[in-house]
Amino acid sequence: MPTQEPITPAQSEASDQPLIALVPEPRGLDALAAVDGVTALLYDVRDEPPEGAEAAEVMVIPSRPVDRVLALVDRLPALRLVQTLSAGTDNWTGRLPAHVTLSNARGAHGPAVAEWAAATLLAVARDLPAFAADQAAARWNPHVAETLWDKRVLILGAGDLGVQLRARLEPFGPHITMMARHPRPGVVTMADLPALLPAQDVVALMLPLTPGTHHLADKDFLAAMKDGAILLNAARGPVVDTQALLAETRTGRLRAILDVTDPEPLPPDHPLWHTPGVLITPHVAGDVPQADARAWQVAAAQIAQYARGERPANTVS
Repeated sequence: MPTQEPITPAQSEASDQPLIALVPEPRGLDALAAVDGVTALLYDVRDEPPEGAEAAEVMVIPSRPVDRVLALVDRLPALRLVQTLSAGTDNWTGRLPAHVTLSNARGAHGPAVAEWAAATLLAVARDLPAFAADQAAARWNPHVAETLWDKRVLILGAGDLGVQLRARLEPFGPHITMMARHPRPGVVTMADLPALLPAQDVVALMLPLTPGTHHLADKDFLAAMKDGAILLNAARGPVVDTQALLAETRTGRLRAILDVTDPEPLPPDHPLWHTPGVLITPHVAGDVPQADARAWQVAAAQIAQYARGERPANTVS
């Protein structure tokens, strides 16, 4: 990743010219129309770049196809900022030219993902999947379920996703610990993980996929969790060692809530589908009707900062 400030219109000799931003969908034209000093051009990653693309300093990228996006990036000599519409950047980190800055859509999807996490945790705690199965079988089967009240919840990741999850869980009365790489008020560091992990009833993964978090939840991590604890993954599939998770959930010792898996999509014959105590959704935690509009709002704000000669607040470091 580049360490220098990105070249901005205020610093360039052509600062009196409008900044050209490439956008992958018509919604982007509308989103950037109100940003002063910016002209948006629509492009299709499957076709040749539009006329004027050679002057583009900014490119808003779709999540796929990755190879074609990267190939187009290499063809844009003036490019200085790549803006994603997602918070996750693992497909792009370290794969852009050194002079190109990467900015993400942090803040766009946190509320929806946190809502999914809270909803699924409540569903598992109150045994709603079992009650739904009883209803489908027309079976009246009252039994006592759990509660989040007074439970210990460890949230790994204190960025937007983690903070949003904490806000949604607090009314239900659990004891919440936030953990991240760097200490700050109300947040402990990963160095505290070995001491805290065995006492947690819920461990929620809300952090980015990086070389340091790949298989963070490995065999030793999972073995240290208490019997009956719930592992929730709203991060990326490879943050969890799938085989290690299968070994713990097949015995019923641990439970899991997964919106992301490794591999993904999960093949129809994969044993995770039928492992007791595992709830799976197909990477839809952030998929709500407002998701696209909110992502473009965040993207437009980042591009506006760049157009003013500022470093975008969501620069990925």
